Amino acid sequence: MSGATGGTGAPASGTWTDGVRLAWGMLSAVPVPPPRRVDRPVAGVAMLVAPLATLPLLASWVGWALVARWADAPSLVTGGVAVALLVLLTRAMHQDGLADYADGLSSSYDRERALAVMKTGDVGPSGATAIALCLLLQAASLGALAATWHGIALGAVALVVSRHVLAWGCLRGVPSARPGGLGDMVAGSVARWQAGAALAVLSALAVLASWTSGPASAWWHGPACVAAGLVGCWLVVERAVRRLGGITGDVLGAAIEVSLTLALVLAAILV
Repeated sequence: MSGATGGTGAPASGTWTDGVRLAWGMLSAVPVPPPRRVDRPVAGVAMLVAPLATLPLLASWVGWALVARWADAPSLVTGGVAVALLVLLTRAMHQDGLADYADGLSSSYDRERALAVMKTGDVGPSGATAIALCLLLQAASLGALAATWHGIALGAVALVVSRHVLAWGCLRGVPSARPGGLGDMVAGSVARWQAGAALAVLSALAVLASWTSGPASAWWHGPACVAAGLVGCWLVVERAVRRLGGITGDVLGAAIEVSLTLALVLAAILV
């Protein structure tokens, strides 16, 4: 038995602690102590507990939504400020991944050429358009959601599911597109039963959030947003596997942004 796992095959406590620290360090601008080690088991835990890194995002979203309601701020202003806060709290890391992913796929049908474009970090027309469209839809949706308690709750659900999808993007069997980098470290690091258990917990919380914030008949709104986020992740990852041969860190960033956008759009429609 290695020091990274317990007798049941589950990660040991030190691995969980390092995984939480790694998740916060990668997905949030809030400073945390660095993990003592970074390896595949730790990376798998980080992808599994990624929703924990949304805590500062949730606080900023709910806090700003309440302030905007009190001040009777215009919907577009409310949504724009909400998006700005989310970007600041994540250092725009996921928007960068979305831009690289879009530029890579639109640059060439040649796998190596597409991966080379993604690695450069320059933002081209496709990347800029992808960022603009996602931010526009997110701002419009958040502005509409902030008007009601039910909408605020669904916005929170969308934020959490957008990070939960990392577990599904890193399922065992999903390959890395190239050696080295974040994608290679986390690809295939999450067991299906772990992702399924996390989804069950999230779905239960989504039902609770919907039921307590709106009419009893709206209990399914939260799970529907969870499903929309998972669809967004599947679209991004499936395309990456077919075109690039697997995932990269940019692919995961794109999965977060696309999942968040689809979940928020559906939430705004439901509200």
